[in-house]
Amino acid sequence: MNEMLKRRDEADIETVLAEDIDFTGVLSFKEPLMIKGRFKGEIKASGDLYIGEKADVEAKIEARTISSRGRIKGNVVGQSRIELFSTAVVEGDIRCPDLVVESGAVYNGTCLMEKKTEERK
Repeated sequence: MNEMLKRRDEADIETVLAEDIDFTGVLSFKEPLMIKGRFKGEIKASGDLYIGEKADVEAKIEARTISSRGRIKGNVVGQSRIELFSTAVVEGDIRCPDLVVESGAVYNGTCLMEKKTEERK
């Protein structure tokens, strides 16, 4: 397993949208959130987002760190980092300062990587 990718246990995350949840709308959060079910809409958060292996997310996403094992369809902005594990499938553009892709992940889109503002000074 790649040392750059650290698996996060569901027990460490207070808010989990379980596998049987089918949610449509806008999500905004500050604390870590895990999606294991279906989500459609928009996510704009200052916290970390974890997408489970069986999750199906169709959304415009912006969060601090985005760590995915599931399917994402839509543009993704990671303020700090984006991690795609081997089971991840992403269809959309990615923008982040740090991108880690594990062998086996599928990514179709364009990628723009810029250093964080405070690192440019």
